Amino acid sequence: MKRKCLSALVFVLMLSFGVGSSLIKTTYADEEGGSDGSAEAPATSISLTPVYSVMQISSDSTYTDSFEVKNDGGNKIEIEVYAAPYSYVYSENEDAYKLGFNKENNFTQITRWISFKDNGGSWSKKAKYEIDPNNTLKVEYKVTTPKDIPAGGQYAVLFAHTLTSTTSASGIKTEASPGLIIYGHSNEGEAKIQAEISDMKIEQSVTDGENTRNNFSGFAKVKNTGNIDFFAEGKLKVEPIIGGAGYETPNDNSKAKARVSIIPEAELTVSDEWEESPSFGIYKATWTIKAGEQTQTVEKIIFVNPLLFVFIIIILLTIIAIWIIVISRRRKERRSRLAV
Repeated sequence: MKRKCLSALVFVLMLSFGVGSSLIKTTYADEEGGSDGSAEAPATSISLTPVYSVMQISSDSTYTDSFEVKNDGGNKIEIEVYAAPYSYVYSENEDAYKLGFNKENNFTQITRWISFKDNGGSWSKKAKYEIDPNNTLKVEYKVTTPKDIPAGGQYAVLFAHTLTSTTSASGIKTEASPGLIIYGHSNEGEAKIQAEISDMKIEQSVTDGENTRNNFSGFAKVKNTGNIDFFAEGKLKVEPIIGGAGYETPNDNSKAKARVSIIPEAELTVSDEWEESPSFGIYKATWTIKAGEQTQTVEKIIFVNPLLFVFIIIILLTIIAIWIIVISRRRKERRSRLAV
């Protein structure tokens, strides 16, 4: 029970910070005005709020809620709303997990439990509406759970897809499909938070531009092997041994890639980068990943501009050698004078 309460608290914080909002775009729009100066057709642009909803669900229950869709374009549009599975699919070509909205699994059953209230007051799996320009539509939906639901999490996306598209003078067809992510946390059974951390590494890369920079980066893959979503957080810390200022991942969640929400059966990358790293020095870099109840850390000593460092060492050794020679000669001269 404590774990469920903690999970709910974490996701309330997620909503407050808006973490992961880049996963699904909420607005799509075509540019007005062609490159040749000709006038384009009015843009198709809609937005949806909120972009997240977290709910505690039990068996044999009904939950109602709503979201708003705004027509930001200049024409009257028709939209269709529907629910789709929120899951990740492994891509062999990219060797990574990508968002997929057509793969059903044990954690997307909630998709079948969702219905929408149409203009006639009836509830159905899909519903169509019309929205005038600069107007906002309130869409009501409900989740009706069966007598038995699995433990852990259930995930779906509620899409608002435009059926009225815009074709520009250049022949570009514009449509929109913003979405609301549903995180359903079951009150039945045990919520298991389990994570696998792999491929942890610290890398140094050189950026060529007006000023050459040496960027420090931390990477790791985190897989959710449990039955409920959790946050994976990365902390990159760079301490100077010889050199200037260091770096540490901020705690204000401004680094979106360093704090990632991971749903069951997905493996995502957690990363952070020190983009303003120095041009010279020796640094100790520490990369720490916290995922579920696991914590792993790797460390690395990094030489920035080693050739310059070696050159300085050679100069220092040369100075020391000359100093030793000078001291040695003075001692010999002193002994010679004493001997006379």
